[in-house]
Order: sequence, then structure tokens, then C-alpha cells
Amino acid sequence: MPPPAEFQYVGSELALFEKARNWKAYWRSVIAPFVRGAVLEAGAGIGANTRLLRELQHSRWTVLEPDAGLSAQIEGADEVLTGTLDDLPNEHRFDTILYIDVLEHIEDDRAELRHAAAHLNDGGHVIVLSPAHSFLFTPFDSAIGHFRRYTRESLRQAAPPELTLRKLIYLDSAGMLASLGNRLLLRRSMPTESQILAWDRLLVPLSRVLDPIFAGRVGKSVLGVWSHQK
Repeated sequence: MPPPAEFQYVGSELALFEKARNWKAYWRSVIAPFVRGAVLEAGAGIGANTRLLRELQHSRWTVLEPDAGLSAQIEGADEVLTGTLDDLPNEHRFDTILYIDVLEHIEDDRAELRHAAAHLNDGGHVIVLSPAHSFLFTPFDSAIGHFRRYTRESLRQAAPPELTLRKLIYLDSAGMLASLGNRLLLRRSMPTESQILAWDRLLVPLSRVLDPIFAGRVGKSVLGVWSHQK
């Protein structure tokens, strides 16, 4: 599949956020029950989540990354493709399609999820994890190419009618409350490593306790899971 030569990812945060191990372990545990079979990971970046998730149940792991320089760094997948969902042949089908901190980078998110549904096997899942709440949109979001942040309702509305919603919750309530208080992690165009580590080590473990108490109604990330029944 030929790479889209014009695309180059504008962000420089990928290696930095790879250090957020507690956060990654948290959302991994939430999506694990829905990951199976032939998996497509869209917008895989440098492959940090590929390395994190490849031990989950699957039969084949395919990654898509439109930036050729980034896709060349990805290891651990059965297949690495440079491009987007539009570049895949129509007959390619998957049991799980992942958008982990990716959908907010895609201008036409509704068209993207329609394409995802068309590539999904019967009973398969589309999983989206994205930053939440437009009032938390900061220079950092702009610097790494975010078009938006989502609410549960706006993420629900982005999905086509052929996808059936299975789960829709906010995650990281402690992180959101801290951001509302002082915007420490979100003030700059790029957070520092010490800020990322403080959030990951102190606030994420607290969120794992608080999020069930809030029943998924509070958080600075939003997670949606849909299934496809033909």
C-alpha cells in the first residue's frame, strides 16, 4: 500500500506519553474484554500501544499509520501498513478496530467510523479512547493536531447507526478534577516529563478508585465501544 507522502504527524509527544504506564495499564484493562480475533490498530504512531496490547487475545495484529517515518519504527505487529483506512481494500475485515487517542486527530470523524463499520466482521468491536471535554482544550491539543475533544454525547453521535453502543464512559476523574483546579498538565503546548509522571503515579491510581464511584460520569478521557451486527 503506497504511503500518503504528504502526511507527517505534527506531534512530538508520543515517546513522552509512553512513560504513562499506570494510565496505559488502566485503559488496557477496560478494553481487554472487547479485543479479540483479527485486530486493526489505526493511527499506531511509534507502536507504543502495539507493544502494550499485543498480549491481549487476538489471532492477527495489523497496524495502520499514515506517517511513514513513524510506521517504520513499529515492532511487534503481524502486519504494518503505512496509510489510513481509506487505503485498505474493501474485502479486508477485522474483529476489533482500535482508535486509541486517534479519532480526535481525524477531521471527518463520522466518515472514519462509517469506514470502520464497513471493515468490521459481524459481532466485532470498534473501540475509541479520546480526550474529553472542549473546556479542557488547550494549546497542547492544538500543538499535536487535535480537531476536538469529545463528550459522551458527541462521541455517541459520531458513530453510524449500524454500530450498536456497548460501553460509553469517562475515565480519569482525578486527572480531570486536578485540571479544573489548576490546569497544570494542560497549560503548556507540551507537558514536561515530571508533569506526566506526577499525573501517572499519583492521580491515575486515584482515578481507578474514584471512577467506579462516579460510575463513568466524570473524567478527562472518554471511552466508547460499539459492536456491529449485520
